[in-house]
Order: sequence, then structure tokens, then C-alpha cells
Amino acid sequence: MTDIQKALELIGTFASGDMAKAENLLAEGYTQHNLAYGTGRKAFVDSVAGLAAAPVKTTVRNIRAFEDGDKVFLQSVYNFAGTGEQVAFDIFRFDKDGKIIEHWDNLAPLAGPNPSGHTQIDGPTEAEDLDRTEANRKLVENFLYDVMEGHHPEKTPEYFDGDTYIQHNTGIADGLSGLGAALEALAAQNVQMIYDKVHMVLAQGNFVLAMSEGTFGCKSTACYDLWRVQNGKIAEQWDVMETIPERSSWKNDNGKF
Repeated sequence: MTDIQKALELIGTFASGDMAKAENLLAEGYTQHNLAYGTGRKAFVDSVAGLAAAPVKTTVRNIRAFEDGDKVFLQSVYNFAGTGEQVAFDIFRFDKDGKIIEHWDNLAPLAGPNPSGHTQIDGPTEAEDLDRTEANRKLVENFLYDVMEGHHPEKTPEYFDGDTYIQHNTGIADGLSGLGAALEALAAQNVQMIYDKVHMVLAQGNFVLAMSEGTFGCKSTACYDLWRVQNGKIAEQWDVMETIPERSSWKNDNGKF
């Protein structure tokens, strides 16, 4: 199996309850960054067993799957034991033996269409322009530094093709105009969205995923942003923002990042 197939097989065990498959796919030293779960292979297998025993079956639906070196990044929709659908980004790192050794994720409730009629998951799913992977990664890295981290906000228009920008955030309309209106509305409520540190930028072709740390409304927040690049410009975005829980509630000591 390819690494993407292995990652999909692993998340599929949440629905199938196949503990043996989960154990076989995971490395013995598996590191978990989802702070609601314990770390290690046994903790993951135990969570699969717990879901299998629940009265309501868990469902898993993958939307997008990409790979970058020793990592696979997925966008999927989960409904864990009937608790409600959530959209998620998962990142899996593989060891030299092809086992899954580390995992990061962000989850948020699946919501209805945004002001422009887009959902959190619709739009293109297949990577294109594979020969431009590194150029597209660099574009997003520069965008994160200049715009999202606020070093050169005046450069914002350089990263877009006019007002052409498809937005999948639940509360933001399409275009730079839609983004500007949303930020103005937040500012009026004295709510700021600040990106402090970019931890990882993964890319395959014209899709680039960034894992960042910052604050939203003064709360420590993990930000996962997936961008689609077209002709050297940012054309589309999907995101999941998740508040980082208080340290006292963590089920592992690995941290969110």
C-alpha cells in the first residue's frame, strides 16, 4: 500500500473497529498530538475498541488526500459514535519502515454553507501541477509571513488574482472583499485573529496545507489552512481552527504541535 492508502486504512478503523489492522499500521513508538487522547499505539487501539463498542456506529468520509515526503495530510468528515459530524485535517508521519509514527489534527463541527454558498469541504479534490509543488509551497510560506503574520500586509493584493478568491470558511464570503469585510466585523467586536508561528507547511502540487499557532479572540488557537494555488496566485482556501485546551485537560504531554 502507498502511504496515503495506509493513512486512509487507519482512519477507516474508527468505523470498522478493526483493532488488529490499526495495530499493524502503527509504529510501537506512535506519538499522538490530539490532546484528547493518550499517546502510544495501545492508546490508539483502545480508542478504536471503544468506538466499536459504542451503540451508534462511527462514520468516516475522506474528502482530500495528499502526501509530502514522509507525511500524508487528509481532509475528512467524522461522526464519532453519533456525537455529530466534524470536519478534520489529519497529518500522519511515517517512519523508515512504513509505519505511522506520529499524528497531528484539527477538528471543528461541520456547518452549513457560508455567505457565498460554499461548504467546508466542497471544491476540487485532486492535486494538479505536481512539478510546481515547491514553488507553490514557497508562495504560501511567503504569504504566511507577509500577510498572516502581519510583516508586510500591504503585499496582500500581490498574492491574489484581483478579487478572485474562493473561501470555504463558514463565516467569510468569497474574494478579498469578503475577507476584508469579515475582518472589519471582527475588529468592530474587538476580536483579533493573530498568527504567531507556522509549525509546518506541506504541499503536493497546487494544494498547500499550513499548520500554525496563534490567537483568536485572545484564546490560544491552532490554525490549519489548506490553500489551492492557480497560476502562481492563491485561488481557494479551506480551514479548521481549534481552540487549544487548558494544559490541565491534556491526555498526553506531546503538545498540540
